[in-house]
Amino acid sequence: MSRATDHESVSIYAFNEDEIDQLMSKAGECVLNWCTKDQWPVGVVHSFVWAKGKIWITFAAHRHRASAIKRNPQVSVVVTSRAHDDPDGPHGQACCKGTAEFHDDRETLTWMYRLLSKKVSPDDKAGEDDFYSLLDSPLRTVISVTPVKWITFNSAKSAAHREGTLDESELSPPLSSDTERMPAEQARRGITA
Repeated sequence: MSRATDHESVSIYAFNEDEIDQLMSKAGECVLNWCTKDQWPVGVVHSFVWAKGKIWITFAAHRHRASAIKRNPQVSVVVTSRAHDDPDGPHGQACCKGTAEFHDDRETLTWMYRLLSKKVSPDDKAGEDDFYSLLDSPLRTVISVTPVKWITFNSAKSAAHREGTLDESELSPPLSSDTERMPAEQARRGITA
C-alpha cells in the first residue's frame, strides 16, 4: 500500500481572472482543438489574439478544421506560459472550453489581422505590414472562441505552496476531482492519504 502525496490535489492552484487575462495577452501561440466527423479530437498550433474576452484565430477556410468546427462549434484552446517570455508573467497553463463563431466580414478581418500582425512583430512596422499582407488572403476566415469554462493550473502557486511560502488565502476552492474523485480512486487502488 503506497501513500498519496499532497501535490496530487491540483485544482487549488487555479488562475484568477486577471492572471488568465495576462497569460492570454502575453502568450504567442495556442493549440486549437476540435472533433472530426468520426469524433477524434485533434489540434493544431496557431498564433492568436486575446481581445474582447475572446480568443481570435485565423486559418484558410478550406481546411478540414473549418468544416469540422462549423459542424460542431464546441472547441477547446490550450495556452501555456512557455508560449511567452515574460519572467514576471503568469506561469502555468489554461485550457478554455468554448464556442467558436466564424467571421468573414471585412471589418473583423482587417481588425484581427492588424492585431495579430502587431503581436507577431511588435517592434517592426515593416514586419508587421509584411505579416498583414500574408494574412490578407481571400481564402482566410477568422473564428472567435467565447469561453464557456476555464481549466487552469498556476505552477508558481503550486511551487510556492510546496515551499511553504504561499498564503493559504491564495488557494482556490478544490474541485470535485480532488474532493470526491481522488479519494474514491485512492480507495480503489488501496492508497492511504
